[in-house]
Amino acid sequence: MRSPLAVVLAAAMCVVLPPSAASATPGDRPLPGYTIDNPPLAPALVGGRPSRVHQGVHEHAAFTAEVPPRWNGDLVMWAHGYRGDTRVLTVDEPAYGLRQRLLDQGYAWAASSYYANGYDVRSGVLSTHALTERFARTVGRPRRTYLMGVSMGGHVTARSIEQYPGRYAAALPMCGVLGDHELFDFFLDFHLVAQDLADVPAYPIPADYTTSVVPRIKERLGLTGGADPSGELGGQFRSIVVGLGGGERPGAAAAFAYWQDFLFGLAGPDEGGGLAEEPGRVATNRGTVYRPATPVNVNATVQRVDPADPVARRTRALTAVPAVSGRIDVPVLSLHGLGDNFVPFSMEQYYRADVAAHGRSGLLVQRAIRTAGHCEFSAAEAGAAWDDLVRWQRTGRRPAGDDVTTPATLAAPAYGCRFTDATAYPTGTRALYTPCPT
Repeated sequence: MRSPLAVVLAAAMCVVLPPSAASATPGDRPLPGYTIDNPPLAPALVGGRPSRVHQGVHEHAAFTAEVPPRWNGDLVMWAHGYRGDTRVLTVDEPAYGLRQRLLDQGYAWAASSYYANGYDVRSGVLSTHALTERFARTVGRPRRTYLMGVSMGGHVTARSIEQYPGRYAAALPMCGVLGDHELFDFFLDFHLVAQDLADVPAYPIPADYTTSVVPRIKERLGLTGGADPSGELGGQFRSIVVGLGGGERPGAAAAFAYWQDFLFGLAGPDEGGGLAEEPGRVATNRGTVYRPATPVNVNATVQRVDPADPVARRTRALTAVPAVSGRIDVPVLSLHGLGDNFVPFSMEQYYRADVAAHGRSGLLVQRAIRTAGHCEFSAAEAGAAWDDLVRWQRTGRRPAGDDVTTPATLAAPAYGCRFTDATAYPTGTRALYTPCPT
């Protein structure tokens, strides 16, 4: 999946681990072709005393772990998001102020770079699990291990609790790819519908797609004039994309305008390599019903595409782009931005349906946040979700959440206000929404 995001990430991650840092143990160095950038992390102060920081390489992945002076015996694993195709492995600390929050509450935390980049959920699941074992051996076996992750790390989180039942006590996926393959269906739908309405067939995607084809599509659909496309075809395209991304909801039109150029820029020809490099091979629109079907009945005219890798699409094995079944056995609390169209809000709807199909709805709480950026949460929003998840896991009292499926509920003007941090308005993309009552 080639994207402007991947290019930016690759350019930013250019520092490498000195050769002297490599160990004689094969598992304590990165896989061939990879280097590591994991500079020393300064200990945090917790009640005036420094934390203990552990860093190194384990099973080909870099890691960082931090233990507060008075450890409560619990561990929180942090799963990072998509790194692009860079060959530099990096480690993230828990974001949104969670690092300090966890330490102040007595929790240790640990995070892995994963042993590979690209869209490789398998490496995230395996490396995160391996790090829990390393932590148990070198620091101490935790009483409970929690898991939280962002974006692709949300996919890692959702699959990990299914892959290793009993390992994790609860999970907090944020802006997560909880709909697994349906994320790549969304990207495919976006381009095929645009091409169909503009009468510009261009699939498979040619090499000059963004420079030559996309400008013609945008001109024919009237997508150059801001939030409101000019003409019926552009309006139909926007409505279809909004529907695929979760349905009518506050800020949907503004979010469409915010994301459209980025989504057009994501497409490119398959350049070879494995599934982690080209996750779009699992995508299909076979059987997708597009609404509205006027003024053009897109369902009758759109090009239908089967998965380029049908085995990866249907397998339940742990692949780079694995399925998430929804068969959960621990509390899961998720956060998602209403207008996020990189990992759209519909991911929450797919996950809700999967969990319900297994009779596990009582173990899932979902919260909508009135932002359009990807993973755009305030410290208060993430911190409240974490605190509520832990309280739920310990007491059994299920916290409040949002209905993510009822169309009339989602379309209400105040939808998402219940868990949105009103004090963060109008930072970031929050100004695309009307303020929530304070």
